Amino acid sequence: MAEIKTITSSTGEVIEYYDEIIGSGGMKDVYFSTDKKKAVAFFRDKLDSVAIERLKMITVEYKDGIFGNEHADYWKQLFCWPQSTVFDGQRHGVVLPVYDEHFFFEYGSVNDDFLGIKGCEKEGKWFAAPTNRLSRLDPRERGDWRMYLRLCLMISRATRRMHAAGLAHSDLSYKNVLISPSTGHACMIDIDGLVVPGKYPPDVVGTPDFIAPEVVETTHLNKNDPQRILPSRYTDRHALAVLIYQYLLLRHPLRGRKIHDDSDPANDETLAMGEKALFVEHPTDKSNKTDPSAGKKTDQFWLDTDNLPYTITGPYLSKLFDQAFVEGLHNPSKRPTADEWESALIKTVDLIQPCENPKCDAKWYAFDNTQKPVCPFCNTSYNGELPVINLYSDRGGKGKFMPDNHRLMIYKDQSIFPWHIDRHIIPNERLKPHENSRVAYCIFHNNQWLLVNEKVHNMFKYKEDGELEAIEIGKSIVLEDDLKIYIKNIQSPRLLLVQMVKG
Repeated sequence: MAEIKTITSSTGEVIEYYDEIIGSGGMKDVYFSTDKKKAVAFFRDKLDSVAIERLKMITVEYKDGIFGNEHADYWKQLFCWPQSTVFDGQRHGVVLPVYDEHFFFEYGSVNDDFLGIKGCEKEGKWFAAPTNRLSRLDPRERGDWRMYLRLCLMISRATRRMHAAGLAHSDLSYKNVLISPSTGHACMIDIDGLVVPGKYPPDVVGTPDFIAPEVVETTHLNKNDPQRILPSRYTDRHALAVLIYQYLLLRHPLRGRKIHDDSDPANDETLAMGEKALFVEHPTDKSNKTDPSAGKKTDQFWLDTDNLPYTITGPYLSKLFDQAFVEGLHNPSKRPTADEWESALIKTVDLIQPCENPKCDAKWYAFDNTQKPVCPFCNTSYNGELPVINLYSDRGGKGKFMPDNHRLMIYKDQSIFPWHIDRHIIPNERLKPHENSRVAYCIFHNNQWLLVNEKVHNMFKYKEDGELEAIEIGKSIVLEDDLKIYIKNIQSPRLLLVQMVKG
């Protein structure tokens, strides 16, 4: 049994911990407290005064700024935030909450966990490549495409909150974000290295595959050289875009077949990820396309960008991928913000349809009503009619409805939430409890699609003569092509226009 040691944190808390390393990262060794509710992480190298001051700021002022309000419980799910600092006379460290159980593999890999990862942390790399996710992991660990949209939304939201506080992660990658696709949880870790522009510089340049091109391109320069580009919120934006692309499409956006230096692999890598970085799905320059022959292998189907282009993620995410990897790849100011990713992911969640093929790996797909509903992951078509609800708002209160660039695809038991009937309600951490529950739902009954009004006051149907007919709470209405449902909100009336799409 390991020796038990005692240390007092900066908050005055006395912590007993086992003198046994249970995990190590690039800079720290981690120990469990005896009650297994906390972890103590000591830095192996001596910290300078700037690093010590940064830890104090992160564990006091920045922590209070994010957790010192009514939304604290929400953010505790998304951040493993250092709670206090410790010093044992030689090493500085931080006290951290222990990861929740769902961030450890319950089943591990296939074939009776032949990789021996059962009980290990769910590092994001296991879910970001087709071989790992689809061939090596136990099916119960993999999750489905809808769940990855949810996880990307949570990661975007955490990044947005961090950036709003004036902070940058500096090493945002699948190594520093734990995800649980089987349960729908995500958590950002390694917070102790946060960057405060102009005050606390980064300790690292990032993790390969997620380092922004301008950082890679200038790594040969001295850290104090004014031309050297260091991690910031702009480089976080690049890393966030790469994470989202990988989780949804199981490939890297810059790793194609183009060779820049066939005599020097190291220089070729530097050019491919830096000065010469090129999107594998660039609309006009096809020289870095992924190898189409790779897609012929069963688990490598995802690498064939001709059969599975990024546009299958829907119009909102496709636009941001263009911004991130075409317009903003070498122009950081044009990269999408975390807020923009959050908004696009919310709208994309409303576009998804369940695949009718029970053997489909993805199980869900984004359907935009510009084409017939077909799952791009297994080519299974939908048979029958599907309702699409297009959302419009009367912003001036004068009866002139404008499109909100937001639509809701309907499937069996699809829920309608307050943000679908009132554009002023945004689904994020600020939602009040009553705003987080459904107010209506849709079912398929007797060969008809029905919308059932559960809680919406002032819901009306436009009749053919233009008059309004009330849809009382508890009543239903048949969804038909060109049906107009009017929601009389005080702030901004909303119109739900139904469109029927044939499979």
